[in-house]
Amino acid sequence: MESPVSNTILQSNQLFPHPNSLQILQSNQLFPHPNSLQILRETVKILMQNPTTFIAISILLISPVSAIHLSNLLVDQSIVKTTTKTLLLVLKSSGLPSIPFVQQSCQKLAEIAISSIASFPFYCTLLLISKAAVVYSVECTYSRKKFVSSKFYVILKTIWRRIVSTYILICALIVGCLALFMILLICVTRLLFVIGFSRDSIGCIVVIIGLVFMLFLAHTLIVCDLSMVISVWEDVSGTQALVRSRVLIRGQTRVGLTIFVGSTVGMAIVKGLFEHRVKSLSYGDGYSRVWERPVLVLVYSFVVLIDFMMSAVFFFSCKSYSLEAVECGM
Repeated sequence: MESPVSNTILQSNQLFPHPNSLQILQSNQLFPHPNSLQILRETVKILMQNPTTFIAISILLISPVSAIHLSNLLVDQSIVKTTTKTLLLVLKSSGLPSIPFVQQSCQKLAEIAISSIASFPFYCTLLLISKAAVVYSVECTYSRKKFVSSKFYVILKTIWRRIVSTYILICALIVGCLALFMILLICVTRLLFVIGFSRDSIGCIVVIIGLVFMLFLAHTLIVCDLSMVISVWEDVSGTQALVRSRVLIRGQTRVGLTIFVGSTVGMAIVKGLFEHRVKSLSYGDGYSRVWERPVLVLVYSFVVLIDFMMSAVFFFSCKSYSLEAVECGM
Protein backbone atom coordinates (compact mmCIF):
# COMPACT_ATOMS: atom_id res chain seq x y z
CA MET A 1 0.00 0.00 0.00
CA GLU A 2 1.44 3.36 -1.06
CA SER A 3 1.98 5.89 1.71
CA PRO A 4 0.60 9.44 1.45
CA VAL A 5 4.16 10.75 1.76
CA SER A 6 5.30 8.78 -1.28
CA ASN A 7 2.27 9.91 -3.26
CA THR A 8 2.90 13.53 -2.31
CA ILE A 9 6.55 13.35 -3.33
CA LEU A 10 5.63 11.56 -6.54
CA GLN A 11 3.08 14.19 -7.48
CA SER A 12 5.43 17.00 -6.55
CA ASN A 13 8.00 15.56 -8.94
CA GLN A 14 5.34 15.63 -11.66
CA LEU A 15 6.10 12.17 -12.97
CA PHE A 16 2.48 11.76 -14.05
CA PRO A 17 1.12 13.69 -17.05
CA HIS A 18 1.13 17.43 -16.75
CA PRO A 19 0.94 20.20 -19.35
CA ASN A 20 4.43 21.67 -18.95
CA SER A 21 6.38 18.85 -20.54
CA LEU A 22 3.87 18.47 -23.36
CA GLN A 23 3.87 22.19 -24.10
CA ILE A 24 7.66 22.19 -24.21
CA LEU A 25 7.55 19.19 -26.53
CA GLN A 26 5.13 20.94 -28.87
CA SER A 27 7.27 24.06 -28.86
CA ASN A 28 10.17 21.94 -30.09
CA GLN A 29 8.15 21.31 -33.28
CA LEU A 30 7.70 17.58 -32.79
CA PHE A 31 3.97 18.11 -33.30
CA PRO A 32 1.67 17.41 -35.07
CA HIS A 33 3.25 14.72 -37.28
CA PRO A 34 6.73 13.85 -36.01
CA ASN A 35 8.89 11.43 -37.98
CA SER A 36 11.69 9.20 -36.80
CA LEU A 37 14.38 11.69 -37.85
CA GLN A 38 12.78 14.46 -35.80
CA ILE A 39 12.55 12.17 -32.78
CA LEU A 40 16.22 11.23 -33.22
CA ARG A 41 17.17 14.92 -33.38
CA GLU A 42 15.13 15.63 -30.27
CA THR A 43 16.82 12.71 -28.51
CA VAL A 44 20.28 14.02 -29.37
CA LYS A 45 19.24 17.48 -28.20
CA ILE A 46 18.08 16.11 -24.84
CA LEU A 47 21.29 14.08 -24.51
CA MET A 48 23.41 17.19 -25.11
CA GLN A 49 21.42 19.17 -22.53
CA ASN A 50 22.07 16.64 -19.76
CA PRO A 51 24.93 14.35 -20.83
CA THR A 52 26.23 13.54 -17.35
CA THR A 53 23.01 11.92 -16.14
CA PHE A 54 22.42 9.85 -19.26
CA ILE A 55 26.03 8.68 -19.52
CA ALA A 56 25.93 7.69 -15.84
CA ILE A 57 22.78 5.66 -16.48
CA SER A 58 24.45 3.99 -19.45
CA ILE A 59 27.63 3.07 -17.56
CA LEU A 60 26.19 2.15 -14.17
CA LEU A 61 22.94 0.43 -15.13
CA ILE A 62 22.97 -0.59 -18.80
CA SER A 63 26.63 -1.63 -19.25
CA PRO A 64 26.54 -4.61 -16.84
CA VAL A 65 23.52 -6.05 -18.64
CA SER A 66 25.12 -5.36 -22.03
CA ALA A 67 28.31 -7.15 -20.99
CA ILE A 68 26.35 -10.23 -19.90
CA HIS A 69 24.19 -10.14 -23.03
CA LEU A 70 27.06 -9.78 -25.50
CA SER A 71 29.42 -12.30 -23.92
CA ASN A 72 26.70 -14.88 -23.13
CA LEU A 73 28.39 -15.61 -19.81
CA LEU A 74 25.30 -17.28 -18.37
CA VAL A 75 24.40 -19.29 -21.48
CA ASP A 76 25.27 -22.97 -21.72
CA GLN A 77 25.98 -23.68 -25.40
CA SER A 78 25.20 -27.38 -24.98
CA ILE A 79 21.64 -26.44 -23.97
CA VAL A 80 21.40 -24.15 -26.99
CA LYS A 81 22.50 -26.97 -29.33
CA THR A 82 20.05 -29.40 -27.74
CA THR A 83 17.19 -26.91 -28.02
CA THR A 84 18.08 -26.19 -31.66
CA LYS A 85 18.11 -29.89 -32.54
CA THR A 86 14.76 -30.38 -30.80
CA LEU A 87 13.17 -27.54 -32.75
CA LEU A 88 14.58 -28.85 -36.03
CA LEU A 89 13.29 -32.37 -35.31
CA VAL A 90 9.81 -31.05 -34.49
CA LEU A 91 9.68 -28.95 -37.66
CA LYS A 92 11.14 -31.73 -39.81
CA SER A 93 8.55 -34.21 -38.51
CA SER A 94 5.84 -31.83 -39.67
CA GLY A 95 7.15 -31.92 -43.23
CA LEU A 96 9.21 -28.74 -43.16
CA PRO A 97 12.39 -28.98 -45.25
CA SER A 98 15.73 -28.33 -43.53
CA ILE A 99 16.60 -25.25 -45.55
CA PRO A 100 19.28 -22.84 -44.23
CA PHE A 101 16.64 -20.22 -43.32
CA VAL A 102 14.84 -22.67 -41.04
CA GLN A 103 18.09 -23.95 -39.46
CA GLN A 104 19.37 -20.44 -38.76
CA SER A 105 16.00 -19.34 -37.42
CA CYS A 106 15.83 -22.30 -35.02
CA GLN A 107 19.37 -21.67 -33.81
CA LYS A 108 18.70 -17.96 -33.31
CA LEU A 109 15.42 -18.64 -31.52
CA ALA A 110 17.15 -21.12 -29.21
CA GLU A 111 19.95 -18.66 -28.43
CA ILE A 112 17.50 -15.84 -27.68
CA ALA A 113 15.31 -18.08 -25.51
CA ILE A 114 18.16 -19.50 -23.41
CA SER A 115 19.88 -16.12 -23.11
CA SER A 116 16.65 -14.40 -22.06
CA ILE A 117 15.92 -17.03 -19.41
CA ALA A 118 19.47 -16.89 -18.03
CA SER A 119 19.60 -13.08 -17.99
CA PHE A 120 16.03 -12.51 -16.79
CA PRO A 121 17.06 -11.43 -13.25
CA PHE A 122 19.22 -8.68 -14.73
CA TYR A 123 16.56 -7.64 -17.23
CA CYS A 124 13.98 -7.48 -14.45
CA THR A 125 16.17 -5.31 -12.20
CA LEU A 126 18.93 -3.23 -13.78
CA LEU A 127 17.30 -2.83 -17.17
CA LEU A 128 13.93 -1.81 -15.70
CA ILE A 129 15.62 0.66 -13.37
CA SER A 130 17.56 2.14 -16.29
CA LYS A 131 14.34 2.41 -18.32
CA ALA A 132 12.60 4.27 -15.50
CA ALA A 133 15.65 6.47 -14.96
CA VAL A 134 15.74 7.43 -18.65
CA VAL A 135 12.03 8.32 -18.70
CA TYR A 136 12.41 10.37 -15.54
CA SER A 137 15.54 12.11 -16.90
CA VAL A 138 13.79 13.02 -20.16
CA GLU A 139 10.87 14.44 -18.19
CA CYS A 140 13.30 16.42 -16.01
CA THR A 141 14.92 17.85 -19.12
CA TYR A 142 11.57 18.93 -20.56
CA SER A 143 10.38 20.48 -17.31
CA ARG A 144 13.82 22.07 -16.71
CA LYS A 145 14.44 20.23 -13.46
CA LYS A 146 17.62 18.61 -12.16
CA PHE A 147 17.84 14.84 -11.83
CA VAL A 148 18.01 14.12 -8.10
CA SER A 149 18.91 10.55 -7.17
CA SER A 150 17.09 10.62 -3.83
CA LYS A 151 13.85 11.77 -5.44
CA PHE A 152 14.16 9.18 -8.18
CA TYR A 153 14.68 6.48 -5.54
CA VAL A 154 11.43 7.47 -3.82
CA ILE A 155 9.61 7.50 -7.15
CA LEU A 156 11.10 4.14 -8.12
CA LYS A 157 9.86 2.53 -4.91
CA THR A 158 6.36 3.81 -5.67
CA ILE A 159 6.21 2.64 -9.29
CA TRP A 160 8.37 -0.48 -9.01
CA ARG A 161 5.56 -2.97 -8.57
CA ARG A 162 3.64 -1.80 -11.61
CA ILE A 163 6.61 -1.66 -13.99
CA VAL A 164 7.64 -5.19 -12.95
CA SER A 165 4.09 -6.47 -13.45
CA THR A 166 3.95 -4.81 -16.88
CA TYR A 167 7.31 -6.31 -17.84
CA ILE A 168 6.29 -9.82 -16.77
CA LEU A 169 3.06 -9.52 -18.76
CA ILE A 170 5.06 -8.38 -21.80
CA CYS A 171 7.38 -11.39 -21.48
CA ALA A 172 4.37 -13.71 -21.26
CA LEU A 173 2.82 -12.04 -24.31
CA ILE A 174 5.98 -12.43 -26.40
CA VAL A 175 6.37 -16.07 -25.36
CA GLY A 176 2.73 -16.66 -26.25
CA CYS A 177 3.19 -15.06 -29.68
CA LEU A 178 6.23 -17.25 -30.40
CA ALA A 179 4.44 -20.40 -29.22
CA LEU A 180 1.40 -19.54 -31.33
CA PHE A 181 3.64 -18.97 -34.34
CA MET A 182 5.33 -22.35 -33.89
CA ILE A 183 1.98 -24.13 -33.59
CA LEU A 184 0.61 -22.32 -36.64
CA LEU A 185 3.76 -23.10 -38.62
CA ILE A 186 3.59 -26.80 -37.78
CA CYS A 187 -0.11 -26.99 -38.65
CA VAL A 188 0.34 -25.18 -41.97
CA THR A 189 3.35 -27.25 -43.03
CA ARG A 190 1.58 -30.52 -42.18
CA LEU A 191 -1.50 -29.43 -44.10
CA LEU A 192 0.57 -28.45 -47.14
CA PHE A 193 2.52 -31.71 -46.93
CA VAL A 194 -0.72 -33.75 -46.83
CA ILE A 195 -2.17 -31.79 -49.78
CA GLY A 196 0.89 -32.66 -51.85
CA PHE A 197 3.04 -29.53 -52.00
CA SER A 198 6.70 -30.08 -52.72
CA ARG A 199 9.30 -29.39 -50.04
CA ASP A 200 10.65 -26.41 -51.98
CA SER A 201 7.17 -24.88 -52.21
CA ILE A 202 6.61 -25.47 -48.50
CA GLY A 203 9.95 -23.83 -47.79
CA CYS A 204 8.99 -20.70 -49.75
CA ILE A 205 5.64 -20.49 -47.98
CA VAL A 206 7.37 -20.87 -44.61
CA VAL A 207 9.73 -17.99 -45.43
CA ILE A 208 6.76 -15.78 -46.37
CA ILE A 209 4.91 -16.73 -43.16
CA GLY A 210 8.07 -16.01 -41.19
CA LEU A 211 8.44 -12.54 -42.71
CA VAL A 212 4.78 -11.72 -42.01
CA PHE A 213 5.18 -12.91 -38.43
CA MET A 214 8.31 -10.79 -37.99
CA LEU A 215 6.32 -7.73 -39.02
CA PHE A 216 3.55 -8.65 -36.59
CA LEU A 217 6.10 -9.27 -33.82
CA ALA A 218 7.79 -5.93 -34.51
CA HIS A 219 4.46 -4.11 -34.12
CA THR A 220 3.80 -6.04 -30.90
CA LEU A 221 7.21 -5.13 -29.52
CA ILE A 222 6.60 -1.45 -30.31
CA VAL A 223 3.34 -1.52 -28.36
CA CYS A 224 5.03 -3.36 -25.50
CA ASP A 225 7.95 -0.95 -25.39
CA LEU A 226 5.62 2.05 -25.28
CA SER A 227 3.57 0.38 -22.54
CA MET A 228 6.69 0.24 -20.36
CA VAL A 229 7.10 4.00 -20.69
CA ILE A 230 3.41 4.44 -19.92
CA SER A 231 3.71 2.31 -16.77
CA VAL A 232 6.48 4.64 -15.58
CA TRP A 233 4.71 7.86 -16.55
CA GLU A 234 1.07 7.07 -15.82
CA ASP A 235 -0.65 5.29 -12.96
CA VAL A 236 -1.48 2.17 -15.00
CA SER A 237 0.16 -1.22 -15.40
CA GLY A 238 -0.21 -4.61 -17.03
CA THR A 239 -3.11 -4.97 -19.43
CA GLN A 240 -4.20 -1.36 -18.93
CA ALA A 241 -0.76 -0.13 -20.02
CA LEU A 242 -0.85 -2.33 -23.13
CA VAL A 243 -4.33 -1.13 -24.07
CA ARG A 244 -3.30 2.47 -23.44
CA SER A 245 -0.22 1.96 -25.61
CA ARG A 246 -2.29 0.45 -28.42
CA VAL A 247 -4.63 3.44 -28.40
CA LEU A 248 -1.84 5.99 -28.12
CA ILE A 249 0.19 4.60 -31.04
CA ARG A 250 -2.64 4.93 -33.57
CA GLY A 251 -1.49 7.04 -36.49
CA GLN A 252 2.14 6.75 -35.37
CA THR A 253 2.81 3.08 -36.11
CA ARG A 254 5.12 3.74 -39.05
CA VAL A 255 7.25 6.10 -36.95
CA GLY A 256 7.45 3.53 -34.17
CA LEU A 257 8.37 0.80 -36.64
CA THR A 258 11.16 2.95 -38.11
CA ILE A 259 12.55 3.63 -34.65
CA PHE A 260 12.38 -0.06 -33.79
CA VAL A 261 14.12 -1.14 -36.99
CA GLY A 262 16.84 1.49 -36.57
CA SER A 263 17.55 0.49 -32.98
CA THR A 264 17.49 -3.23 -33.82
CA VAL A 265 19.89 -2.78 -36.73
CA GLY A 266 22.24 -0.68 -34.56
CA MET A 267 22.30 -3.28 -31.80
CA ALA A 268 22.76 -6.09 -34.33
CA ILE A 269 25.75 -4.33 -35.91
CA VAL A 270 27.49 -3.82 -32.56
CA LYS A 271 26.70 -7.39 -31.49
CA GLY A 272 28.04 -8.67 -34.82
CA LEU A 273 31.26 -6.72 -34.28
CA PHE A 274 31.54 -8.17 -30.79
CA GLU A 275 31.03 -11.70 -32.12
CA HIS A 276 33.63 -11.17 -34.85
CA ARG A 277 36.28 -9.13 -33.08
CA VAL A 278 36.11 -10.55 -29.57
CA LYS A 279 34.83 -14.13 -29.91
CA SER A 280 35.95 -15.26 -33.38
CA LEU A 281 39.30 -13.58 -34.01
CA SER A 282 42.43 -14.57 -32.17
CA TYR A 283 45.67 -12.59 -32.28
CA GLY A 284 48.63 -14.16 -30.52
CA ASP A 285 48.06 -14.17 -26.78
CA GLY A 286 44.92 -12.05 -27.16
CA TYR A 287 46.09 -9.15 -25.02
CA SER A 288 46.57 -6.85 -28.02
CA ARG A 289 42.78 -6.61 -28.47
CA VAL A 290 41.59 -6.89 -24.89
CA TRP A 291 40.46 -3.24 -25.03
CA GLU A 292 37.88 -4.01 -27.73
CA ARG A 293 35.59 -5.88 -25.34
CA PRO A 294 34.85 -2.94 -22.97
CA VAL A 295 34.69 -0.47 -25.87
CA LEU A 296 32.08 -2.53 -27.73
CA VAL A 297 30.13 -3.05 -24.49
CA LEU A 298 30.04 0.72 -23.95
CA VAL A 299 29.02 1.31 -27.57
CA TYR A 300 26.23 -1.27 -27.26
CA SER A 301 25.10 0.32 -23.99
CA PHE A 302 25.00 3.72 -25.67
CA VAL A 303 22.83 2.33 -28.48
CA VAL A 304 20.45 0.87 -25.88
CA LEU A 305 20.42 4.23 -24.08
CA ILE A 306 19.48 6.05 -27.30
CA ASP A 307 16.75 3.46 -27.89
CA PHE A 308 15.33 4.07 -24.40
CA MET A 309 15.48 7.84 -24.90
CA MET A 310 13.79 7.66 -28.29
CA SER A 311 11.03 5.52 -26.77
CA ALA A 312 10.46 8.20 -24.12
CA VAL A 313 10.45 11.02 -26.70
CA PHE A 314 8.16 8.96 -28.93
CA PHE A 315 5.75 8.57 -26.02
CA PHE A 316 5.73 12.33 -25.41
CA SER A 317 5.09 12.98 -29.11
CA CYS A 318 2.23 10.45 -29.19
CA LYS A 319 0.86 11.98 -25.99
CA SER A 320 0.94 15.52 -27.36
CA TYR A 321 -0.58 14.30 -30.65
CA SER A 322 -3.37 12.57 -28.74
CA LEU A 323 -4.11 15.60 -26.56
CA GLU A 324 -4.14 17.95 -29.54
CA ALA A 325 -6.49 15.63 -31.41
CA VAL A 326 -8.86 15.67 -28.44
CA GLU A 327 -8.69 19.47 -28.24
CA CYS A 328 -9.40 19.81 -31.96
CA GLY A 329 -12.38 17.47 -31.66
CA MET A 330 -13.91 19.42 -28.80
